[in-house]
Amino acid sequence: MPAAAVVSYRLGGADGVSVEAAKWGGALRALGFDVTTIAGEGTADRILPGLAIDAPPSGCPSPREIDEALGDADVVLVENLCSLPLNPSAGQAVAAALRGRPAILRHHDLPWQRPRFADWTAAIPDDPRWRHVCINKLTRNELAARGIDAAVVYNHFSLDPGGDRERTRAALGLSAAERLVLQPTRAIARKGAPSAVALAEALGAAYWMAGPVEEDYGDAFTRLCDGAATRVIHLLPAGVSMDDAYAACDVVAFPSTWEGFGNPTIESAVHRRPLAVAHYPVLDELRSFGFRWFDVSGVAALASFLDDPDAALLEHNYALARRHFDLAALPERVAAILPA
Repeated sequence: MPAAAVVSYRLGGADGVSVEAAKWGGALRALGFDVTTIAGEGTADRILPGLAIDAPPSGCPSPREIDEALGDADVVLVENLCSLPLNPSAGQAVAAALRGRPAILRHHDLPWQRPRFADWTAAIPDDPRWRHVCINKLTRNELAARGIDAAVVYNHFSLDPGGDRERTRAALGLSAAERLVLQPTRAIARKGAPSAVALAEALGAAYWMAGPVEEDYGDAFTRLCDGAATRVIHLLPAGVSMDDAYAACDVVAFPSTWEGFGNPTIESAVHRRPLAVAHYPVLDELRSFGFRWFDVSGVAALASFLDDPDAALLEHNYALARRHFDLAALPERVAAILPA
């Protein structure tokens, strides 16, 4: 049986990279690979703490230690660790360990796409044995301008995600008549939580931030919640999944200013929920498939929809998700870009 290793800063969490890494691990297993996961933190077969985002450079594992953790893997999938320099020492060590080995470097975000890395000048590592994969065409074109050829494989999604609306709303203490706006993201500055709270206030709905606070956004998020003129719910109660959260809500709010993809765009479609967005560059690329979304500032249009739901709009979005982003199609698309 061929072997594969999946490597990232962290795995097993609710962040987008972890979620997508798990899907690619599943696709590799469907292709007959024995998959081992390696991460700096979270849930993985092998934890190397020096690969974690906040690990000090002195704790970074050596290329030899990383090579030993990779074992006899026939292909190594690197999820963003050699893309976004959240722990530059880890990225450099992994790249050194992979020299001459078949690998897929999957890029969710790149440093020039984030203001915090505006001064970062180091090149993205490359090797003749590696394949580069992006989750949008914008990034593919930006890599091409820097001399790196990359394939595009969009994120894929289960078309039958499930979720228990009644049980989840009961766990949140919501009546059948109360409206709920879900923001299915982490609480960080670029996710636009103030716009989502304002939407919930205007709709007379409760606001639910599903993910944890990260990237030093704690004080700002606390002030936002304390000043909100509506009920604020934070995090998932015990036993409640993200699928349950989507099932429980009436509106999905996604006013992000930057995403490499933006999973709520498709997750809202497969859950048949209206989506309110702001704008980020890759959103235009996804919108070009034909999705119909609401503007997060267009409260009147969204309120009218909630008062008189248009099932055809929701079915239209679902059909597009099924045609272009079906998780069942991912193994075939992964097989097409496996390095020799």
